[in-house]
Amino acid sequence: MGEGLRVGWTAALEQLHPRDAVELAVAAEAAGFTGTLATDHFQPWVPAQGQASFVWNVLAAVAERTRGDVGPGVTAPTFRWHPAMVAQASATLAAMHPDRHWLGLGAGEAVNEHVVGQYWPEAPERINRLFEALDLIKRLFAASLAGKDTKFSGQWYRLESTRLWTMPERAPQVLVGTAGPVTARRAGRHADGILTVGAPVDRLAQLLGRFADGAREAGRDASTMPRVLQVHLSWAATDEEATANALREWPTAGMRFNRADIRSPFDLEQMARLVRPEDLAGRMVVSADPDVHRAQLQRYVDLGFDRIYLHNAGRNQREFLEVFGRDVLPGLRP
Repeated sequence: MGEGLRVGWTAALEQLHPRDAVELAVAAEAAGFTGTLATDHFQPWVPAQGQASFVWNVLAAVAERTRGDVGPGVTAPTFRWHPAMVAQASATLAAMHPDRHWLGLGAGEAVNEHVVGQYWPEAPERINRLFEALDLIKRLFAASLAGKDTKFSGQWYRLESTRLWTMPERAPQVLVGTAGPVTARRAGRHADGILTVGAPVDRLAQLLGRFADGAREAGRDASTMPRVLQVHLSWAATDEEATANALREWPTAGMRFNRADIRSPFDLEQMARLVRPEDLAGRMVVSADPDVHRAQLQRYVDLGFDRIYLHNAGRNQREFLEVFGRDVLPGLRP
């Protein structure tokens, strides 16, 4: 793995007991991975995944046991949490582990956010809420670093005059998670970087282009900003096992519709029964051959992503870490 490129591991907290997630993060670092992205879920996507631990507890434990970067991918500062609480959690983690923590924000999915019983709005409102929350968080970070109080009155969120009393020397980078070109452009204007998920190369190229457009409009250079990609894949000793793992553990990759409005893992489980191996094509690399995975990851690197987090769909995490650390990461070129 070349200098300037970072490839980390994804702790899918929908699948992993928190103790296992921490131990695997340690194993990932030993295998050559550079950091840990942990998913923020109140419920798993499907019941077979079986877990949903609190992401900030796990990130704190991972950071104590490792030396790489740590961050949520992504948390929604819009429904379960007021943005100020997300800012406090992030600032505390960054103060404890300087220059290692980044904050990933997203618009949220109903399977996680509807649990507090609020009205679940349409996508345009969710996105507008996200960017208002981003504005509040960045203002709170900046004022707190300057030793000043701040107040905020927006369409959806209010903040009375206050500050974060525990802050790192530098505020964490705030990334916006998006899979759409309009949101990518807004991220380029307002966020510190972009975080998206694996998709066809032409679609990702469009996203990065829109992100760069937004950055240029704000007088910034996108090439100096984090461009982060989370990649879902399925590796196992045989192609058949890799396919079975993907269908059992991560059938959502084969669902060719927006899942953000579905509230129950049990509803998703019913829909998942319709997913077939061919539905995974173009959405997730499923292969026993490390070179196949390496070639696809190199395409993403060549597009301009400088930080990639790998999520293996199966429960064979230790074998995956060993094989990819030995046979995939060393061959990637920035």
